[in-house]
Amino acid sequence: MTHPTTTPGLPTLGGRRSSYRERVADALRAALIAGELRTGEVYSAPALAARFGVSATPVREALLDLAKEGLVDAVPNKGFRVTAVSERQLDEYTHIRALIEIPTTVQLARTADPVALAGLRPVAEEIVTAAVAGDLIAYVEADLRFHLGLLALAGNEHLVEVVRDLRRRARLYGLTALVEQGRLQASAEEHLELLDALLARDERAVHAVMTRHLGHVRGLWAAPQPEQRPAPHA
Repeated sequence: MTHPTTTPGLPTLGGRRSSYRERVADALRAALIAGELRTGEVYSAPALAARFGVSATPVREALLDLAKEGLVDAVPNKGFRVTAVSERQLDEYTHIRALIEIPTTVQLARTADPVALAGLRPVAEEIVTAAVAGDLIAYVEADLRFHLGLLALAGNEHLVEVVRDLRRRARLYGLTALVEQGRLQASAEEHLELLDALLARDERAVHAVMTRHLGHVRGLWAAPQPEQRPAPHA
């Protein structure tokens, strides 16, 4: 997998504009999710800066932000170690997301502007395109834009930020395995299925698709690779 030479920026959501530091942090998260930054490995800010083609200062600042999120730990005089996510943490994050996202999305079947919903279709199609190409970073970025853009239609900015934080903490382990198994496209196409159900005002279908989709997040995306699983307790 080639490493990006520029930091990908996410489009604004609800007027939110990313700073350069935030864009660097987004690029690092994407590299972590795609498996380019490995759990347990220690990375220095200068080395990552050279890898991403940026200066060391925003990388160091972005790593400090990721440390606050629990994604990396500072290692004195060496850099930052990518932290592992336990099975229990993944279960808790997914449970909270289900409590927030399923009822909120079902409500959107009654309240969301059809034009605004239709405006998310190009993003949903980007997700499918990225899945077909096996482009994990593009997939993750489009998936984030879709889900946060959809939740933003509920008009609660704090809710959007809570889900953004949960997604960052949970990460999306297992994407590479999904590509190899040919299952990533099916998960991607659920975004289009969800939009169709929302536009049809079919609350039952929306509930079913969201429940299934979040089940994939936990059962498929979030499943750690064998070398990433925490060692069993004696």
